[in-house]
Amino acid sequence: MDYSIRDIKLAENGERRVEWAIEHMQVLKLLRTLYKSNKAFRGIKIGCCLHITTETANLIINLKEAGADVFLCASNPLSTQDDVAAYLVKYKKVPVFGRHGDDKKAYYQNIKNVMSIKPHLVVDDGCDLISSLHKNSHFTENLIGATEETTTGVIRLRSLAKKGMLKFPVIAVNDADTKHLFDNRYGTGQSTVDGILRATNILLSGKVAVVCGYGWCGKGIAKRLSGMGARVIITEVDPVKALEAVMDGYYVLPIAEASKVGDIFITSTGDTQVIGIAHIKKMKDGVILANAGHFNVEIDIASLEKSAKKRKIRECLDEYTLPTGKKVYLLGEGRLVNLTCAEGHPSCVMDMSFANQFLSLEYLKNHPRLKPDVYNVPSDIDTKVAKMKLKTMGISIDKLTHQQKQYLTSWETGT
Repeated sequence: MDYSIRDIKLAENGERRVEWAIEHMQVLKLLRTLYKSNKAFRGIKIGCCLHITTETANLIINLKEAGADVFLCASNPLSTQDDVAAYLVKYKKVPVFGRHGDDKKAYYQNIKNVMSIKPHLVVDDGCDLISSLHKNSHFTENLIGATEETTTGVIRLRSLAKKGMLKFPVIAVNDADTKHLFDNRYGTGQSTVDGILRATNILLSGKVAVVCGYGWCGKGIAKRLSGMGARVIITEVDPVKALEAVMDGYYVLPIAEASKVGDIFITSTGDTQVIGIAHIKKMKDGVILANAGHFNVEIDIASLEKSAKKRKIRECLDEYTLPTGKKVYLLGEGRLVNLTCAEGHPSCVMDMSFANQFLSLEYLKNHPRLKPDVYNVPSDIDTKVAKMKLKTMGISIDKLTHQQKQYLTSWETGT
C-alpha cells in the first residue's frame, strides 16, 4: 500500500512513537549500533509478516541499517498502526503492505506482494507467510530460511515438518527461553488486561475471569487478572498444566462448567472452537468474550453471528443479543485482544523477542545449507540476549569459579 501519499503528520506521529519505543528496547538499540557498520545483511532481501507496531518498526530499522532490503506486510489487519506504517514508508523507505482494517482479500494480496520479492530470509508471525510460500514455491528460489515468532506458528510448522512437507529451515524463535518466558508470559499477560480495560473500562476486581489454556500466555493472563482482584478459573485439556494451575492456586473446571459462572472469558490456546455456541448459550447475561490466542477461531463467532443480533457499542466492543434476550459482548471481533484493543506487548519485553529474531536471521544467513526442519534458537544466542538484557538494565550476576565448574562436571562428590 502506498503510505507515501498520506498526510505527513501521520508519519511524524509514527516517528515519535517509534523513537519512544526504542528507548525501551535497549538490546535492539545496542545491536543496531554494533551491526550498522558491518552491514551483515548487505544484499539480503528479507520478507516480514508481522504486526505493524512501533516495536516491529524498530526490528525493521535494525535490519535495514544492517544492510538488508526489507519488505513488510501485516500479520493481523486490526493490529496495524497506520502512523507507524506511514513513517516506515516515508522516512525509512521500507515498502509496507497493509492498512488497518484490511479485508481478507487485501490481507492475502499483501502477503503475495511480499512473496513476490523472492526473499532470501523470512520473518513470520503465525505462519501465514511461510504457509503461503509453501503453496507458491516459485517464490522460494532464493530462500535460505525463516523465523517464526508465535506458538501457533510453531505448531503449524512442526506439523509440516512431521509430514515431511517443510521446504526450508525455520528457527522457532517463540521457543527461545528469552522469548516465551517473558514475551508470552509478562507481555501477553499485561497487554491482554490492557486491551480488555481499554475496550470496556470495567472493574476487574471481584469478577470471575475464565482463562482457557494454561500455557505461558495463559499463565501470564491469569496472574495479571488475579493481581487486579479477579477470581480466576482455568480450563485445560493437558493434565500436567491443569495440575500446575491448581498448585498455583486457581480453580480448574471444564469449559462446560466454567461457562455457567464466568463474567469474563479469555481464550489463549491457539486452537479452534474453544468456546462454542453451546457454551455461550449457558453463559450469564452480559458476559465478555476475548481472544488472546492467535487467530479469530478460538471463539465460535460464525455461530454467534447466526444466532444473535449484533450491535456495535463502542470501539472494539460488539453486543450480541440472543433470542432469549441475553446479551454477550465480544472484544476486537474475536481477534487478538491485546493488539486490536490495545498496543500489544510493551516494548521492553519485545526487545528480547526481536533481538532473538535479528540474531537468528544472521545465523540462518551464515548457515545457508541447513536441511528443511524446525530448529531451536541456538543456545548461545539465547544466552547472549539474556546477558545483553541484564547489561542494559544495569544488573550484574555471579560467575562460577573454576572449582565450582569442576565440581559440577565431576561424577565424584566430596568435601
